[in-house]
Amino acid sequence: MGETSGEPASAGRRRWWTLLAVSTAQLLVVLDGTIVNIALPSAQRALDMSDASRQWAITAYALAFGGLLLIGGRVSGALGHRRAFRVGLLGFAAASALGGAATSAELLFAARALQGVFAALLAPAGLSLLTITFTDPRERGRAFGVFAAVGAAGSALGLVAGGLLTEYASWRWCLYINVPLALLAVGGTVLVPGDRPVRDGGRLDVAGALLSAGGFAALVYAFNEAEPHGWASVRVLALLVGGVLMLAAFAAVEVRAPHPLLPLRVLAHRARGAAFAAITLMFVAMFGFYLFMSYYTQTVLGYSPVEAGLTLIINAVAALVGSTFVAGKLHGRVPPAALIVPGLLAAAAGMFLLTWLTADSAHILPLYLAPALVLTGLGLGCVMPPTASLATADMRWHEIGAASAAYNAAQQLGAALGTALLNTVAASAAASYLARPGHPTSITATVHGYTTALTVAFGILLGAACVVALLTLARRTRGTGAPPREGTEREQAEEGAPLS
Repeated sequence: MGETSGEPASAGRRRWWTLLAVSTAQLLVVLDGTIVNIALPSAQRALDMSDASRQWAITAYALAFGGLLLIGGRVSGALGHRRAFRVGLLGFAAASALGGAATSAELLFAARALQGVFAALLAPAGLSLLTITFTDPRERGRAFGVFAAVGAAGSALGLVAGGLLTEYASWRWCLYINVPLALLAVGGTVLVPGDRPVRDGGRLDVAGALLSAGGFAALVYAFNEAEPHGWASVRVLALLVGGVLMLAAFAAVEVRAPHPLLPLRVLAHRARGAAFAAITLMFVAMFGFYLFMSYYTQTVLGYSPVEAGLTLIINAVAALVGSTFVAGKLHGRVPPAALIVPGLLAAAAGMFLLTWLTADSAHILPLYLAPALVLTGLGLGCVMPPTASLATADMRWHEIGAASAAYNAAQQLGAALGTALLNTVAASAAASYLARPGHPTSITATVHGYTTALTVAFGILLGAACVVALLTLARRTRGTGAPPREGTEREQAEEGAPLS
């Protein structure tokens, strides 16, 4: 399967083992962004957490992961992507076991932060391995389709798995489950082709590392704090301003650094810029959508956590279909924009459908939720493969890790911003509606808040489609899914091109 002309069958099989190992790791990273959410009330009771501190079970992971991604991309290149991938998997498994066995809230928070540290190494290493392993356009399309399907479905599956494990086993199994999955992926790396570490002789860009970690962490924390404290909070505004200033200083440092942590050509390329914009705004809208699904199904429709999670299986299956049977098969045959723009519009249509919900709507699952879940899933599945491929396309070998890390960082920022922004919009709209004359009920106000937030998400996705269309249609661009540039033999030796 997937063998090219004149290539040994064993080499073809090794590539697909790479896809299996990388997809398993991607599932771990994405799953842990949501699986603990449903388990948190049980963990809070078991470890006697306060209401004020419980958020750190979520925030510690997000801060470490988002803040260290660019450093993780650089370390991945320096170690060699396969070696970094193994270290990330083993570290993630150990941190998960520590969290599952936690006897205090502080130990759980520390374990979640450690998970984020190793995820920041694991995510860019995995995407880099996929990029340098699959160079044939047709195989590359299928591989990125499967990889994106796992990423697209992972958040929904995390909610399902979290509900099932918490209800029928223990909240601790929401962390223990990572150990066998990680060890399975480690076993799969035996057949992953090796790559040489990047040996450019340069020192670590310390200033860039500190500024990027501080800037990303400040923004992620600000978005998380906006949910309970509001956007006008002094703490939130200080974090936002500080994060933006640190990232601006980071950009200034990278322009002058001899060996920058993130070469600015990664972001300046028009096609990659479209990919980063599309995935960031898609995650802003989708994570707000997942928040809506979780609260609406449980607080308005009366679903149990398990039922609410199982409803999202529709979204996960649709994402799988979109990424493998649509984007995966069309990769290389049509321009990336021909997948990304319709994907964004399909997801927007799903959001728009839900804006017509009212407290009195009937037949909600078949008429509203199921079609919306299908449309948003198909949209997400069509957007992720081409954006993941574009993020690392036409890159020099030694810059693949940085591009992979930047792509993952865009997702993290989008997810954190979407959850905070759309939750704030929903809460504010509900409060304003409740204050109207006529004595509206709390349920009516709640549903109005949700539909208002989804209207904002609809606008974000339409705006994203327009931005991508402008960036990709304004002129024909390079880097539309081509494999990384190998350069001359001397450049390959210096930059650490993969072993044949």
